[in-house]
Amino acid sequence: MPPTGWRRATAVPLLALDCPSGLNADTGHVFSPAILATHTVTFIAAKPGLFTADGPDQCGEIKVADLALDAAATAEADARLISTEAFSSFLRPRRNNTHKGSFGSAGILGGSESMVGAAFLAARAALKLGAGRVYLGMLDPAAPAVDPLLPEIMIRRAEALFQADLQALACGPGLGQSPEARHLLDQSIKAPMQLVLDADALNLLAEDRQLESALRSRPLPAILTPHPAEAARLLGCTVGDIQADRLKAAGELAGRYRCHVALKGCGTVIAAVDSKKWLNSTGNPGMATAGMGDVLSGLIVALLAQNWPPEMALLAGVHLHGAAADRLVAKGVGPVGLTAGEVIDAARDLFNDWVASHGSL
Repeated sequence: MPPTGWRRATAVPLLALDCPSGLNADTGHVFSPAILATHTVTFIAAKPGLFTADGPDQCGEIKVADLALDAAATAEADARLISTEAFSSFLRPRRNNTHKGSFGSAGILGGSESMVGAAFLAARAALKLGAGRVYLGMLDPAAPAVDPLLPEIMIRRAEALFQADLQALACGPGLGQSPEARHLLDQSIKAPMQLVLDADALNLLAEDRQLESALRSRPLPAILTPHPAEAARLLGCTVGDIQADRLKAAGELAGRYRCHVALKGCGTVIAAVDSKKWLNSTGNPGMATAGMGDVLSGLIVALLAQNWPPEMALLAGVHLHGAAADRLVAKGVGPVGLTAGEVIDAARDLFNDWVASHGSL
């Protein structure tokens, strides 16, 4: 239920000082009654709860007044806000003397019956974010042999995907939970390449201790991108438990599965294997629609294929995903009716803008 108490008025702005009353500034959990501010000025440093869960709705526009104090010198941050500066050293223009092999091969594994679209979305995102080659392994034997929108994507049977020379693999978009899907997930975890697990790959993982053990033993920590319900299955708790303290939940997932984790939702939380955490402030309600997670998986696996370190690929993929959706809304596309497919081209455009602004050879 929405919180009771103060309501945002169109004619009378409401300013909260440091944190809106009724909001937990550490977790973003809101109590009732609670103030719904149009603006929040928070002191000394940003607080994580202002940027995740209910925080953004309760705070409105957020500004930090540091009071001429150096917060970083007095206390270690629980988390940091993602900006392009976090990964700007990897935003490099491409040299002229390159070829498709210079930018890696990305694989997408999924597309079971009735869920072929999820795999297509991930593959299209990977291709348009610059992977040199994209291979798409489909479980559905009746899946199309070619993508009519992007025939550059190479489609094959799921099992044959492991015969390609891949640098990175995203397993899960439209994967399903069949015995074949479980077998392919096991193969994916054991494959010596960078790995992103999403959707049904996470649901299968939550039910199988052998898969969990294999994942923890990987030489290369994988990337997990659960939404709150998937995170709850992975940790054996409720969605309410996850949402009550999203930073804690992301950290527990990273520790239990020895993976980098993006806990999706309002204010996506990223937790790395080394316990560092970040909060993402890009994105909007238009992203609450089918296929958005598949696009995110494709963006991340594209960066991994291009030899980005997993931590940086995850930060950049999450930040870009939300920022591309924000750019569309700023242009009048959505938020109501915004589609996952529309975000792909916007992400490509924005990423190239970032490279032009930050990059140097």
